[in-house]
Amino acid sequence: MWALRRASLRLSRSQGHNAGATCASRVKLLPTTCVENEAGIPLSYQITYGRFLSADAFCRTGRASLKFAVSRQELSSQAGASSTKEDDDDDLEGGLSELEIHGSNDESDADLSDGDEDGGKPHDELELSDAEIDPTKKRPQGRQTQSELFKAILNAPGLSVHSALDKWVEEGKELSRKEISLAVRNLRRRKMYGRALQLFQWLESNKKLEFVESDYASQLDLIAKLRGLPKAEKYIESVPESFRGELLYRTLLANCASQNNLSATEKIFNKMKDLDFPLTAFACNQLLLLYKKVDKKKISDVLLLMEKENVKPSAFTYRILIDTKGQSNDIDGMEQIVETMKAEDIEPDIQLQAVLVRHYTSAGLKEKAEAILKEIEGENLKENQWVCATLLRLYANLGEADEVERIWKVCESKPRIDDCLAAVEAWGKLKKIEEAEAVFEMMSKKWKLSAKNYSVLLKIYANNKMLKKGKDLIKRMADSGCKIGPLTWDALVKLYIQAGEVEKADSVLQKAIQQNRVQPMFTTYMAILDQYAKRGDIHNSEKIFHRMRKAGYTSRISQFQVLIQAYINAKVPAYGIRERLKADNLFPNKTLANQLALVDAFRKNAVSDLLD
Repeated sequence: MWALRRASLRLSRSQGHNAGATCASRVKLLPTTCVENEAGIPLSYQITYGRFLSADAFCRTGRASLKFAVSRQELSSQAGASSTKEDDDDDLEGGLSELEIHGSNDESDADLSDGDEDGGKPHDELELSDAEIDPTKKRPQGRQTQSELFKAILNAPGLSVHSALDKWVEEGKELSRKEISLAVRNLRRRKMYGRALQLFQWLESNKKLEFVESDYASQLDLIAKLRGLPKAEKYIESVPESFRGELLYRTLLANCASQNNLSATEKIFNKMKDLDFPLTAFACNQLLLLYKKVDKKKISDVLLLMEKENVKPSAFTYRILIDTKGQSNDIDGMEQIVETMKAEDIEPDIQLQAVLVRHYTSAGLKEKAEAILKEIEGENLKENQWVCATLLRLYANLGEADEVERIWKVCESKPRIDDCLAAVEAWGKLKKIEEAEAVFEMMSKKWKLSAKNYSVLLKIYANNKMLKKGKDLIKRMADSGCKIGPLTWDALVKLYIQAGEVEKADSVLQKAIQQNRVQPMFTTYMAILDQYAKRGDIHNSEKIFHRMRKAGYTSRISQFQVLIQAYINAKVPAYGIRERLKADNLFPNKTLANQLALVDAFRKNAVSDLLD
């Protein structure tokens, strides 16, 4: 751990940071004045990460942001601080229990009627998960088996899961733990959280399953996703005291972090300490993931705590830190952490190698990226065909069409569906639409494609403003029997936006909501909001902002940034905006503070005009 922090310290000094020499030895760190570099954050919902600061940077006093008592393993922030910045592209997931809990902060129960779409992240974005896999459990590999119980729940009309389960029992079918676990896992993979929760509630009320802590943890996770963190915290009180263990609170902690709720995350972290749960790398990683997005100044506090409490960094800890360095284009710092990791006998896996390739690519270090790609490929690609999908996407990011073609030829004779989807994405990224379509047609002849599979080609059409082809593909989806859901709507909305038809995109989304009664993705709303904001269309911007809240999305700094940009572009004051932020328990970051200053200037000008 010392080596890890020293690597960060050496780098910060080399880049001109003045460090207090005694900071690392203090038991309690002072409030800080380190201001995160947000100059590169665009005034939209996309977030650009700032610097990853060393522990010594925390020694400068000034703005109160964090009191970090190492002796008590406690964290506290500004009173009532909630979610601040949001990386809206993150689709966070991880294993929290043996029932394969997966997290997402973009959708609640977005697929109550759609078994094909999960609204997930595109495969070419190999992001970090919001919660490590429990080291005692292993994530199942390959395609998941669909249980008969899952099919019965999936075929239940509307939300009548209880009726389907009653019928299952009446027919004398078995309700084993294995069958239940498999059904829950399949429901989670499709983000059908409402049905999964109904299954647990039915099992508990009918006493069809002897609940253990992991079952309570799974139900807690579903409640957090569907009903919010306060209801999840309240649910813990109903759990028998003998089952209120570390797993239950760890599940809640991961949900708080995945929802970017700073105060709730720190509160639960401190609660776990008060309950005398051991400090684990898992818990610390939740803080690191959160601070990576909302307040990178606090990352070194977590490292200091881990060092103080002899908590050994996991491979996932290193991956978070490496990704943070890479996102701030601190390649030297990223490489130093990789070396520290290797010194601890932890070798980079393919996920971390993919992270490194992406950051080398972004930094223009093509040779370094290619060197890692060769390591991933190994000596015999035919024997290592499972890495083809990763290679296809990463070579496409590099712009290496020849390499994409070479890798695809290895897969083409005996392709897996993941390889085909990766090839479609890769050709699309390289603007080779015909090649992407050819692979897609091959897929359609070989497999029955889901809406999620179709969405890969739809996004390519959207990115290339091919509206007619996109509409034709959606008709083809409907004719093939695919259930249209949030992922398809997202692609269709962006098709219209790219074609310059924002009002049409808005209208299509509203019709989809009315007809299907399914919640659209967060990013779908934001795409429309961003377009209205660019026009300075305050009325429609406020309308979309209101619809997002009505759909159940809690307010985030990113939403307010886009909304206020609408007022800036319209050159009119945003009366009451600070009160709205305060009511939502949000505190302005640097970018939002600058925007507020701009709209305040409009307010002064308006008053001046009246006085004149």
